[in-house]
Amino acid sequence: MKDASKRRKAELYGHLKTAIMTLALRPGADLDESRLSEEFELSRTPLREVLRQLAGEGYVDLRENRGARVSEMSHMTLRDFFLAAPMMYGAVLQLAAKNATEAQIAELKEAQEAFKAALRTGSGADRAMANNRFHEITGEMADNIYLAPSFQRLLIDHARIGMTFYRPQDRQMAENLGEASSQHDDIIAAIEAGDEAAAGQLAIDHWNLSRDQIELFVMPAGLDLPLGTVARKTPA
Repeated sequence: MKDASKRRKAELYGHLKTAIMTLALRPGADLDESRLSEEFELSRTPLREVLRQLAGEGYVDLRENRGARVSEMSHMTLRDFFLAAPMMYGAVLQLAAKNATEAQIAELKEAQEAFKAALRTGSGADRAMANNRFHEITGEMADNIYLAPSFQRLLIDHARIGMTFYRPQDRQMAENLGEASSQHDDIIAAIEAGDEAAAGQLAIDHWNLSRDQIELFVMPAGLDLPLGTVARKTPA
């Protein structure tokens, strides 16, 4: 019975994490705890344990007497994200090159193969989650108690911002995804070599690729839309 409850908690955690990061659950959406309890066959206590874990990681907000909701995103979030992301990615990858273990490097290589598979045959959500897992591992490699929670929140919002402006039919976006995959390979090589300087430069290059793609859709017209709402291209 205990193992079954643990499994159902893990399933709920994975379900909510994926739904939030891929915008199946929109920023600010209230969570129906009664429905989740019934769907995953969990009583209130283990359900709240999962929600507290997700709240601690930045996925949801817990409100007194009002239940849980998906963490908000706003234009202030976007501004802060653009300011913090290059510094945090740089710090994480440099520390990853310094501290990574062989087991973590092997796990990172597996995550990269999963990302490549998602690029070939996966959905936008599959790609977002595979990319997120790659960067989650680099955060684990960095092994820094001060960076870890902030980097986790950064990854959540990076995935959500990317999903907001994802265009599967856009040729430039497809090319950028291919370039991102190549940069992942270079990041692995730099970390494996323990080359902190190269890892830091790759963080900048990787961030610039992502930033430029996002800016195509959010600067300036996209900023008039709530985050989580897909912007439409203006006819030529």
